[in-house]
Amino acid sequence: MKWNTILPISMCVLFGLIQCQAPESTQTTASSPAPGSAVSVDRGEYILMTSGCNDCHTPKKMTPQGPVPDMDQFLAGYPAGRPMPEIDASLVAPGQWVLFTQDLLAAVGPWGISYAANLTSHETGIGTWTYDNFKVAMTEGKHKGMENGRPILPPMPWQEMKRLTDDDLRSLFAYLKSVPPIDNVVPDPVPPTAL
Repeated sequence: MKWNTILPISMCVLFGLIQCQAPESTQTTASSPAPGSAVSVDRGEYILMTSGCNDCHTPKKMTPQGPVPDMDQFLAGYPAGRPMPEIDASLVAPGQWVLFTQDLLAAVGPWGISYAANLTSHETGIGTWTYDNFKVAMTEGKHKGMENGRPILPPMPWQEMKRLTDDDLRSLFAYLKSVPPIDNVVPDPVPPTAL
């Protein structure tokens, strides 16, 4: 199996281990927009909540039922200043393991350490992005949607997201731009040589 097959499957398994409850205002219902509907913020919310974006980009808090999204930090990404747990680099060598923090906000693998991005409308998130930046990020896997940007690192499944229609991408972008801004500068990735 290839990475782009194994990773989405393993992410689904991991997501199943976390109780990812959305607040009532973002839960989808049977009346959610159908695939192929026109561009809308509601459609974007539906895509985000059913695609698992919230699972990796929203910090979690512990409850008696286990970890749940901290909706005060909705889509803010890996919290600035949060230390990483100690990493045994021998576990993440090629052909070994991929490790995740318990809230899925950071991943360690042969690529080094990657952190979930801030997807809010704040300038430290996607607040200054244009739709073109978003489209390049989601369809070409370029960091910050810059044509000459570094590749977006695993586990971000941009290879799957690029299958969305242009209307779906525009709806998702419209929804993200409507998300309240949270000032959070996510750490830069760490190359494998620094592990």
